Amino acid sequence: MLTEITGLPDHIFGVRATGEVTSDDIKSVLLTGLKRTAKRFNEIRYLLILETDVKNFTAGAWVQDVKAGLQNFNKWKKIAVVSAEKGVEWFTDVFTLATPGKSKGFKPNEIEEAKAWLNTED
Repeated sequence: MLTEITGLPDHIFGVRATGEVTSDDIKSVLLTGLKRTAKRFNEIRYLLILETDVKNFTAGAWVQDVKAGLQNFNKWKKIAVVSAEKGVEWFTDVFTLATPGKSKGFKPNEIEEAKAWLNTED
């Protein structure tokens, strides 16, 4: 399940992933929020807090996730992924090489650092 994170600065869009994440979650929460943010700010600063294993994303969710990335390819400014899974943190750091924006992985106890990083102009 994806839920939008409230209480973030307006120019940062965030979601929390728990349990099983389906293509409907991606369409109704992620795609809607990314589109809204890109339209309003002409860039995307995205916070993903993974409180579930990536294996809990259904195949349809992965397809929709790729679609979200491609639809907004030139709008990505920063992506922060918070996860206890070491591989996710590493992948996020390497993902910077494949996108126009920056991405960075954070540990669960670094959520405030992730928010602060998203809010900076570096």
